Amino acid sequence: MTIKIGWIGCGIHATQMLLPQLVRHDVEIIALCDIDAERLRNAGRQFGVKNLVTDVDDLLKTPGIDAVGMAVGPDQHLAFGKAALERGLPVFMEKPPSGSAAGARELLAASEKAKKPLLLGFMKRYSIGNRMAANIVKSGRFGDVLGLTGYYMTAPGYFAGNVDYTGFFLHHCVHYMDLVSFLVSPVRSISARKVEKTPGRVLFHVGFEFECGAIGNIAMGTIQSRGTPVERIELMGDHQRIEVDDVIEIKWHRNPPFKIDDLGATLSEDCDTLTWKPNFTAAANEDPKGYHSLLADVVPALGGAATPAPTIADGVIAMERLEILRRELAL
Repeated sequence: MTIKIGWIGCGIHATQMLLPQLVRHDVEIIALCDIDAERLRNAGRQFGVKNLVTDVDDLLKTPGIDAVGMAVGPDQHLAFGKAALERGLPVFMEKPPSGSAAGARELLAASEKAKKPLLLGFMKRYSIGNRMAANIVKSGRFGDVLGLTGYYMTAPGYFAGNVDYTGFFLHHCVHYMDLVSFLVSPVRSISARKVEKTPGRVLFHVGFEFECGAIGNIAMGTIQSRGTPVERIELMGDHQRIEVDDVIEIKWHRNPPFKIDDLGATLSEDCDTLTWKPNFTAAANEDPKGYHSLLADVVPALGGAATPAPTIADGVIAMERLEILRRELAL
């Protein structure tokens, strides 16, 4: 069944990342909404949508609408998400679901009251390297995860005017408040420490203790150029290690024998390192970032199917962890 969607927010992220992947699925965008007339007009032209409105209430009243999608600001996610759910419409929204954990809990309550799903854009779960790492762990071939380390960086150019790290936390760090449990297990405790070279240039290390007994540490900050590799995850097990670089290159180290003195040495599929990375020269419409794969779970969930798509319940957990982190850092 084709899902008829009304979409709120026609900014760069929506029109260049989300909507191009959304329309590859069994959906029809029947209405677009944005307060910027030029952005709205351009998005309508790009996606062939004639019903263009500047008021969210008008979009929610669109005849025949099955679901609502949105990529706007945290406060708008909260307000528009509640409005859509109150009309009995399932919702997909980019993260964060709100500017606060309390707002996320409001959306969870609204979703439960309406008995309609609210799905979230935690696409890091679906980024190809992270997804492959999770699949290896879930296969049972890796054994217990004992440790997680990694880093995620952005640049100080992210800020303009008065330094406020809120956007960095809400739009970037929140991904890892969700991802660590997807890769390991629920989190038992969070600790953090920071160094701030100058306002806008901060580095912090986040320590995790997981319910499964594993430990972890993620370095995050605003002190690296986005033009360099800025993202890495490593999972440590007993004579097993998975390394994911910039979500697109994965290595699975296992327990090979020493080979230098073995004249008959070769490579064994049972114990040697396996590696993979995408072929970016191939003329294929692949999406290593994970938006297409995320929406492959989101679209049927909007129609009532049970899928692994991240929900507002996951969003509550991530936002609560994010607020613990900010209290630890006093940022």
